[in-house]
Amino acid sequence: MVSRAERGPVADWFWTIDRFFLATFIFLMGVGFMLSFAASPPVAERLGLDSFHFVKRHAVFLLPSLVVMVGISFLSPRQVRRAAIILLGASLGMMVLVLFVGEEVKGSLRWISIAGISVQPSEFMKPAFVVVCAWLFAEHAKQPEIPGNLLSILLFGIVGALLVAQPDLGQTILTAAVWGGMFFMAGMPWLWIIVLAGAAAGGFFVAYTMLPHVAGRIDRFMTGEGDTFQVDTARDAIIRGDWFGRGPGEGIVKRIIPDSHTDFVFSVAAEEFGIVFCMVIVLIFAFLVMRGLNHAFRERNDFNRFAVAGLVLQIGIQSMINIGVNLELLPAKGMTLPLISYGGSSMVAICVTAGFVLALTRHRPEKRAVERSLFRSGVGVPAE
Repeated sequence: MVSRAERGPVADWFWTIDRFFLATFIFLMGVGFMLSFAASPPVAERLGLDSFHFVKRHAVFLLPSLVVMVGISFLSPRQVRRAAIILLGASLGMMVLVLFVGEEVKGSLRWISIAGISVQPSEFMKPAFVVVCAWLFAEHAKQPEIPGNLLSILLFGIVGALLVAQPDLGQTILTAAVWGGMFFMAGMPWLWIIVLAGAAAGGFFVAYTMLPHVAGRIDRFMTGEGDTFQVDTARDAIIRGDWFGRGPGEGIVKRIIPDSHTDFVFSVAAEEFGIVFCMVIVLIFAFLVMRGLNHAFRERNDFNRFAVAGLVLQIGIQSMINIGVNLELLPAKGMTLPLISYGGSSMVAICVTAGFVLALTRHRPEKRAVERSLFRSGVGVPAE
């Protein structure tokens, strides 16, 4: 245990970090690792791999993801902003590169190979985009002559165009929802609400008419006709699990779900551990969102408020989309369950998001800042 009397980067970090957030993020990572034992072996066997191939890969990504999360949580708000700008520039550059040299998976260009490792740049774009937009909104709120809102709209247009070009409608919807929520918090005029709502409706119509795979998913969801094997099987797994599940390793339906370790890990959890366990997972994500919004509500700094709210909304909406697909409440989308589903890019990127949240919600008393400022100027000494 670190004493309150100690002073240093680690001691300051320990006593200023939101330990409820930290414990919750680590707990979800642990749940994801546990579920990888249940969800991934059937997939690996169907691909002719070692039964625990994906379990081992999941474990390999756990440590660097944890290091990334904790490392970022040491940053100051200014350093978070600078890191986000660099990360956003790099991820947007890679998203452009993906369109030319990317790896096509299920008809979409989302992946690029770097040193033999497949990376999905859009995953890293999301937290950086939220932080940069929060900064733009905050600058406009502080100095209206700065066109922060307009710049954020232009940035969203660039990001949305790159996502649609892949195409990745799920990530586009997620990014639009989070950006819209932040813009609303920043005081979006009603005229902009009407204009953007119309643009969203128009974009959805264009996607439905111009992108066959989007139309197919929506039609299958609305009519129940066509290839609905995966979502129907996921529903059967949830029903078979009942309230308390069949027990660890006793799931049967999970063995025939193609993406049981990624998009449909929630259904595997329901079959083996029950609906009650799944309700606990939902409550944990709800706790993250509500605690983050509570932090944002009490935050005096506009940048911190917008960024924290946007980051927790990103986690919350992504989890809602994934769970909604598993419950057949939404059309099928390739969206992972944050910190739980298998996926190296997804896990590391969500840990970047978590690190930003931890860094921006650290307790930084204004009194201590004033005392240290006086100490540096030679006027007084810090009361420590």
